[in-house]
Amino acid sequence: MKAVFITDRGKVRQHNEDSGGIFLNPAGVRLAIVADGMGGHRAGDVASNLTVTKMKEIWEKSANVETPEQAEEWLRNTIHEVNLMLFKHAEENSECQGMGTTIVAAICTNRFATIANIGDSRCYLLNENGFKQITEDHSLVNELVRSGQISKEDAEHHPRKNVLLRALGTEKSVEMDIVTIVFEEGDVLLLCSDGLSNKLTTDEMLEILISSENLKEKSEKFVELANHYGGEDNITLVLLEYLDESESG
Repeated sequence: MKAVFITDRGKVRQHNEDSGGIFLNPAGVRLAIVADGMGGHRAGDVASNLTVTKMKEIWEKSANVETPEQAEEWLRNTIHEVNLMLFKHAEENSECQGMGTTIVAAICTNRFATIANIGDSRCYLLNENGFKQITEDHSLVNELVRSGQISKEDAEHHPRKNVLLRALGTEKSVEMDIVTIVFEEGDVLLLCSDGLSNKLTTDEMLEILISSENLKEKSEKFVELANHYGGEDNITLVLLEYLDESESG
């Protein structure tokens, strides 16, 4: 398994409200996280940083995550715990009122990957069947697309594109989507904030992923292109590639 994390403030924002990282538990299993914070004066980065820090802390003490069922249970329990922590922090700190964060998190083993998401940070999978988004955005615009009220093309430029229907930390309890997929040799997972997915088409993402560059170079290319297209938002991504450790990348 190869993995790389990268985050960039972009070309417009004063602060980077995204957080993320790749963390190992005692058994050497990887947890990847991307969180895109929002709300209040500097409160977005508080929400995303607290989320990643807390999940990292719990993961690094969690040895017994070996099956999809254990991975799903760990993500569900931990994300609920973090949600409550953020909600209480906002209640107790007036400058953080209304803060929240998206999250997409993946536990990756040599047999499967289990992915949880809340909000509009995404996970994509590249495998022998092609390249596709495997998370659903919890956004107003995506709900309008799903219900047939607007087209996918309309959604790209909708004035309320940034309105989320779910976020971590804004309510006392939260719903999340969790899915487990088979993760095999040669497969690649891309986790990213909307600072990337709003700027690049799936064809452009695929073109970068299938290039001959190594994983770090590919991640830098993603950021470079998102900034080239305006870089109005923070840009954060994780790439995980399942390949032989002796190969480069």
